Amino acid sequence: MANSASDVQQRGEFWRPPLATRQEAVPAVQRESCAGCGTELVADSRFCHVCGAARATHSPLRPLQWALQWLKNLRLRERLALPLTSLVAFGVGSLCILAAIGTGLIYTTDTFLDWQAVQIWRIEWLLAAIVALLIGILLRAVGVKRQ
Repeated sequence: MANSASDVQQRGEFWRPPLATRQEAVPAVQRESCAGCGTELVADSRFCHVCGAARATHSPLRPLQWALQWLKNLRLRERLALPLTSLVAFGVGSLCILAAIGTGLIYTTDTFLDWQAVQIWRIEWLLAAIVALLIGILLRAVGVKRQ
């Protein structure tokens, strides 16, 4: 029994204060406070937990919002007289055509089998471009009928 009591004193059980630990430098974190009442906001909350005021958001635009804003600034819809869905399909078709061209620039062929594989990839990209462009044409025709 005497041995067990000395072991407890050496190990430091839960009722004893922890052994001296090293204090690590913790970087200071800037906390946001509510504009309405001044209390510190909970991390990732959308509203203040005290007064219920909405948190000011300074987040970047969502992934599709910047693209839509860019399309608005270009005013392609007015210039081409296309609905947004047709314009997106036209963009996808254009990207597929660029991918078909890029496939030949990226991959080099040493044998006939390699050349055939590259040609099949080009054909697949061009088929995807044709499908996207046809979808754009069909969506434009549906959009014209609705108006």
